Amino acid sequence: MQVRRVSDELAVSPQISVADVAEAAAQGFKAIVCNRPDGESADQIAFGEIEAAARAKALEIVWQPVISGQMSDDEGVRFGEIVEGLPGPVLAYCRSGTRCIMLWALSQAGRQPTADIIRQAAAAGYDLSALAPRLEHLAAARG
Repeated sequence: MQVRRVSDELAVSPQISVADVAEAAAQGFKAIVCNRPDGESADQIAFGEIEAAARAKALEIVWQPVISGQMSDDEGVRFGEIVEGLPGPVLAYCRSGTRCIMLWALSQAGRQPTADIIRQAAAAGYDLSALAPRLEHLAAARG
C-alpha cells in the first residue's frame, strides 16, 4: 500500500487490496473513501470487497465514484464534506491516487491559498500545478 500523507487528517493511495484494509487500520486510519467506480479495469478489486473488509475492521467507509477526466467542482465539494464528516485520519483511494488528491484540492479552493494547495499536493508526490487556474477561479467564485 502506497500511502501518501496530504495532512494529519487525510492520506491518498492508489488502489488498495483487501489485505491493505487491515494495514490501514493498523496504521491508525479510521475511515476509507473510495473514489473509483467499479469496473474501471479488469484487475480492479470491487468496492464491495473493500467495504466488507473495512467493516470487519470497524472502519467507516464511503463510496464516492468519480469518473476520471470528468471530475466536477461539485464532486470536489462533496469530497470535502465526506472527509470532514468522517473520523480521521481518512485514507482515500482511486486507481493512482491522483483523482483523490484533485478532489481534495477542489475542496480546498477558497479555503486556503492556491499556492499552499499545490505545495501540499507536491509534498504528497502529486504535481497539481496545471490545476492552479481552476483552483483560482473556484476560490474567486466562492469568495
